[in-house]
Amino acid sequence: MEMKWLLYVTLLALGTLAAQEHDVGDDDGDVIDIEDDLDDGVEEIEDSNPESSTPPPAPKVTYRAPVPTGEVYFVESFDKGTLDGWILSKAKKDDTDDEIAKYDGKWEVQDMKDTKLPGDKGLVLVTRAKHHAISSKLSKPFVFDTKPLIIQYEVNFQNGIECGGAYVKLLSKTPELNLDQFHDKTPYTIMFGPDKCGEDYKLHFIFRHKNPKTGKYEEKHAKRPDADLKTYFTDKKTHLYTLILNPDNSFEILVDQMVVNSGNLLNDMSPPVNPPREIEDPNDQKPEDWDERPKIPDPDAVKPDDWDEDAPAKIADENAVKPEGWLDDEPEYVADPDAEKPEDWDEDMDGEWEAPQIANPKCESAPGCGTWQRPMIDNPNYKGKWKPPMIDNVNYQGIWKPRKIPNPDFFEDLEPFKMTPFSAVGLELWSMTSDIFFDNFIICTERAVADDWANDGWGLKKAADGAAEPGVVGQMMAAAEERPWLWVVYILIVAFPVFLVVLFCCSGKKQPSAAEYKKTDAPQPDVVSDEREEEKDKGDKEEEEEANEEKLEEKQKNDADIGSASQEEEEEEEEEEDRKHASEEEETVNRSPRNRKPRKD
Repeated sequence: MEMKWLLYVTLLALGTLAAQEHDVGDDDGDVIDIEDDLDDGVEEIEDSNPESSTPPPAPKVTYRAPVPTGEVYFVESFDKGTLDGWILSKAKKDDTDDEIAKYDGKWEVQDMKDTKLPGDKGLVLVTRAKHHAISSKLSKPFVFDTKPLIIQYEVNFQNGIECGGAYVKLLSKTPELNLDQFHDKTPYTIMFGPDKCGEDYKLHFIFRHKNPKTGKYEEKHAKRPDADLKTYFTDKKTHLYTLILNPDNSFEILVDQMVVNSGNLLNDMSPPVNPPREIEDPNDQKPEDWDERPKIPDPDAVKPDDWDEDAPAKIADENAVKPEGWLDDEPEYVADPDAEKPEDWDEDMDGEWEAPQIANPKCESAPGCGTWQRPMIDNPNYKGKWKPPMIDNVNYQGIWKPRKIPNPDFFEDLEPFKMTPFSAVGLELWSMTSDIFFDNFIICTERAVADDWANDGWGLKKAADGAAEPGVVGQMMAAAEERPWLWVVYILIVAFPVFLVVLFCCSGKKQPSAAEYKKTDAPQPDVVSDEREEEKDKGDKEEEEEANEEKLEEKQKNDADIGSASQEEEEEEEEEEDRKHASEEEETVNRSPRNRKPRKD
């Protein structure tokens, strides 16, 4: 057992030493010429093992610009490396300080920071804490008729996101549309995309609905998705956002081709598209005699004569007795005898100085100090203020509500899908985080076209990221480089199974029990010498008792009948031989493995 514990302690010590050596190596790296060491290491490896092979490189994913496979209204992959076709806004934001009113935030076409696909470029919001606005025209205006609308694009928050959005606006087709003056008040038909501020993670889908009676537009917001959106903002990966609007008024919102929200424009928007048929009459007033009280005090109830409203709720306990040793003359608090008046104390300004109060040390060993008072208990005669009991109100009329009247503003639009046509796509954003990456915009009507575009763009990024990710061993080594204490964990994980194998292999072979010998009649190994000596002593004792009994019987027979002595002697000799024979058989039986006692542990 001591050897097992020694082995376990040795393994633990080796793990600790390995972690310490790793830390020492990191510390020494600050003063050693790393380049010289690397050169020496490379030369030693080449000299000692020139045929050693390096780890196989990760599978290479070659980038190829996506090409739409069907009719599209807008498509942009930014792989040309320019902003051709995009217009930077020169507008100013209304009701804002001049210093930040301008849309002077910078946009550039760049590669992603940690790209795994050289040549794959995107639109990057470069600056932070500024207003950004950029837009581009569609190849032709989109008109909502009998075909679905699909808008899809990619976003990567390369630096995470503190407060800001990455949503797009589909700008309404109007004669006043001027992309050079694109700002927050520019009319749009749909706003869609991620937005975050604080811990509020949103995925907007908003459309502007035109009131057919008044001609005014009102924003309709989709219900919040039930899915947890936090990882899309924090994992610094490229995510694919898709909105699908169908002519039957149904919609789907997808992230990475997974549905995170769905519904119907008639039922799942706030406020609803269609107003209620009836509304409460604003001119209706509650009658003065309207009684809304379901219960009222019993007017016939009378206060009992013995009801004492003046009785206190608490009274002194008359059965209480002052504890022995109570110090009536000692106060609970006394002036601190060790306190001294500060040197800068000015009695004219600060008043007369008094030492601070501390707990009376004499009261620590006593049950209490000061004037003893009886404790207070509940008054059994207390009843409080009398109130008449409540009874049902026979005049109760219910809760009053104003009457309903037809809604003068009512309308019914059963096809909210038929929204205002749009002719441009724009990004109008404020962000406290820079380097937001946009890529692979597409607006089309066919799901297959959008899926092919996604597979050739976002799908390629996903495949490249997967190919570049290290294996399990690589991830473990990288984690240990950041947290050296993990080396101890790894060593223990490897050493513990080895320790268990050694423990079970060295524990010795289990001896078969006596029950197994009884089942098989196999010869049992000799029992220990102590048990054999104990059985021998027991047999000798039994023989002595038998001999004493024989002598006693002999003496009785000799006294009773001296004349028959010869005959009795012969019979006694025969009996003695029989007993000896029986004792020999008994001793033989006792030596048999079947009759031996099981070995004691």
